[in-house]
Amino acid sequence: MARYLGPKYKICRRIGENLWGRAKDPSAKRPYPAGEHGAARGARRKLTNYGIHLQEKQKLRMYYGLLEKQFRLTFKRAARMHGVTGDNLLMMLETRLDAVCYRSGLAATVWSARQFVSHGHVLVNGKKVNIPSYQLRPGDVVTVREKSRKHPQMLEAMQQKPSNAMPPYLSRDDNAFSVKLESKPEAADIPIPVQLDMNLIVEFYSR
Repeated sequence: MARYLGPKYKICRRIGENLWGRAKDPSAKRPYPAGEHGAARGARRKLTNYGIHLQEKQKLRMYYGLLEKQFRLTFKRAARMHGVTGDNLLMMLETRLDAVCYRSGLAATVWSARQFVSHGHVLVNGKKVNIPSYQLRPGDVVTVREKSRKHPQMLEAMQQKPSNAMPPYLSRDDNAFSVKLESKPEAADIPIPVQLDMNLIVEFYSR
């Protein structure tokens, strides 16, 4: 499974935003590229129209931890659906199995969520699924396997995100170690900690 293995905070420094809303993210104090001359480069950098569109796309792609090929394929599927393409894209990204594990607090980061799924720790509607990109539907229930319920990283993540902090389209049963997708996520309800202009992303891929 292809995935990004480089430093995560360097992404935030390059984009100039705290993508995951973490208190210790250095981009909160230093919103410019890393390196000896990062501050000078950031001060004189003026994005072109293409650069503005690219940066907006990169923010969303990096937030969900996808490579470009994965992200582009998801966009193409979203564009073929009925409705607003930008909203469809957000909905598809948010209903990936790894994204639901991250959003519900079964994992602390999108990368640990992907590893948690690929290592076979979860069931979907009672069946083992180890594909992080698996697309969930309303009514689907994600359950942590019995043997995996003492996983220390998962227990710590669940403590950091209580079940009453779930977005309206998710519900978590701590006793059953399960998460249910109650409905399709509405774009306005998805708690991404940075401002996004979905029109710019749609325009980027529509060139």
